Amino acid sequence: MWVMSDARSTDGDGFSAFEGDLRKAERKVAGEIDPGGRAVVVAVAVLAAILAMILPHTGSANGIDVLTFAADSTAERVTITSRVFIYLLVIFGIGFSMLALVTRRWVIAWVALCGSAVGCVAGMLAWWSRNTPGVDGIAPPHGVGVGLVLGWFALLVITFHWARVVWARTNYQLALEEGRRREATEAEDRARALQRRASQARVTDAPADDAEPTDRLGD
Repeated sequence: MWVMSDARSTDGDGFSAFEGDLRKAERKVAGEIDPGGRAVVVAVAVLAAILAMILPHTGSANGIDVLTFAADSTAERVTITSRVFIYLLVIFGIGFSMLALVTRRWVIAWVALCGSAVGCVAGMLAWWSRNTPGVDGIAPPHGVGVGLVLGWFALLVITFHWARVVWARTNYQLALEEGRRREATEAEDRARALQRRASQARVTDAPADDAEPTDRLGD
C-alpha cells in the first residue's frame, strides 16, 4: 500500500510540475500578440511617420525643427499643440510601435495604442492651430505643411491597426481566464467527490473492523 501511495504521490507531483509549466507557457502566449498582416501595415505607417519628420511641418520648419525647438520653428510661430503632436508621434507612433513589432508584447502594443490615440487628437489640434490666429490675433505665417498631414494620417493608421490587434488579444485573454475559472471549478468538484467517496468508504469498512475482535474471542 505504501509503495502504491508513493507511486501515486510521485505521479501527482510530476503532473503538478507539468501543469505548472503549461500555465507558464499559457501566460507567456497570452501576453504576446500576433498582428499577422497588420504588422506590415503598421511598419509602413511607421516609415511614413519617420518621413514626415523630415518634411515641412509648416513653412520652412520640419518635424525635427519642431521637436528640437529650432529657430525655424520659432520663426513660424509653432504652437504647443504642434509640439505635443510631434512628441507623441515620435514616442508612441514610432518608438513604441517599433518596439511592439519587435517584441510582440501585448502591453507595449497597448501603450502604443493609447499614446497614438492621444496623438491623433493632438494632430487635429495642430492642424487647426495652423489655420487659426493666436490669442494675440496674429495669424501663423504659413499653413499646414505636408509633413504634418502625412504624420497625422500615419498616426491614424497606426492607431486603427493597434486597436484591432489589442482588442483581439483582449478577447483571447478573457476566453483564457474563463477557461481557467471553469477548470478550477471542475477540479474543486472532483476533489469534493473524491472526499465524499473516501468518507463513505471509511463508514462502510468500520463495522467489519469492529466485528473482527469478537470473532477471535469466540475461537
